[in-house]
Amino acid sequence: MTKKIRTRNSPTWGDATKLVRGGLDRTPYGETSEALYLNSGFVYDAPETAEARFSNTANSDGGYVYGRYGNPTVTMFEERLALLEGAEAAYGVASGMAAVFGALACQLKTGDHIVSSKALFGSCYQIITAILPRFGITHTLVDGNDLKAWKAAFRPETKAVFLETPSNPTLEIIDMGAVGELAKAAKACFVVDNIFATPILQKPLQYGADVIVYSGTKHMDGQGRVLGGAIVSTKQFKEELLKPLLRHTGPSLSPFNAWVLLKGMETLKIRVDAQSASAHAIAEHLEALKGVSRVIYPFLESHPQAALARKQMKSGGTMVTFEVKGGKDKAFDILRKLRLVDISNNLGDAKSLMTHPASTTHRNIGPEARAMMGITDGMLRLSVGLEDVNDLLEDIKQAAAG
Repeated sequence: MTKKIRTRNSPTWGDATKLVRGGLDRTPYGETSEALYLNSGFVYDAPETAEARFSNTANSDGGYVYGRYGNPTVTMFEERLALLEGAEAAYGVASGMAAVFGALACQLKTGDHIVSSKALFGSCYQIITAILPRFGITHTLVDGNDLKAWKAAFRPETKAVFLETPSNPTLEIIDMGAVGELAKAAKACFVVDNIFATPILQKPLQYGADVIVYSGTKHMDGQGRVLGGAIVSTKQFKEELLKPLLRHTGPSLSPFNAWVLLKGMETLKIRVDAQSASAHAIAEHLEALKGVSRVIYPFLESHPQAALARKQMKSGGTMVTFEVKGGKDKAFDILRKLRLVDISNNLGDAKSLMTHPASTTHRNIGPEARAMMGITDGMLRLSVGLEDVNDLLEDIKQAAAG
């Protein structure tokens, strides 16, 4: 066998190159695809080696000790994502929600306070308003576009700031730079959920984010196969805060899922660019469709934060949200009539998917919280896939007719 071959990562590479080559660590066999290490444990050549690895001292050879602590395939995924973001480190976890909870729980304790935008995915809302409070962590939810409200919400005990932009499902765009400045002044950790925009369309670190969370289940996989998530941060945040929590609580990313995510990332830019172009075209056609009362898409002129979206994002993204006259009954009627687009609460897939947020992703938060977020019974969320855009338009038009 030849010696081990490792790709030298370069921060000057373009995103497409980083997505294909980043973090690549070949074995002496010289395989073209990333190696898949399906094992839970590791062996040592001597007891001193095991001791050094567990003590994490300078004498350690940097090897692995247990699947819950790390795995070579997972490491490749982490390094590829960190390189793509221009970050020091990334931590792969079992799901997007494991990433959200881990990023917050690792740094907060009883008596701490978190400020968050009120436009949130249902599970994010539950973590902030129901789960973290069990540990004595308080919160304040604000209108994401009201900078005065953000400023007024900070307290001496505020330790973290959280937001989604674009938000799920109302596609609210928040000024990350302005919120980041407030977080910095308060010495609070600024956490951004970048799932909808993906690292292809938006780089939160450029706007002051300290931590970015992802669901790899969505665009990174992009083909509906596996669960996965990631937390992007500094090395210090990863080593001092994330590892002590996640290694001992166990939301580990499986090696197989990490391998699937690595393969999905190779085409991430191509897919997101194509899906975003189709989404923009569909959003424009929806505005002229009879029975549609409102279309929400970040790059439409009708979007209230369109200028901000164009400043922060390279394109409007793969998601389109729209409201129909007739409420839930009409929304359900459209879903039933779809022939090409699937009914599913997933997103970022190669297949176009549509869901009714009020009865699915945001059902458990209750009517009052939905009203606060602007989620109506007539709202539908469309994740645009890779089908021919004319076929998608035809399917949506026939479903909405009548």
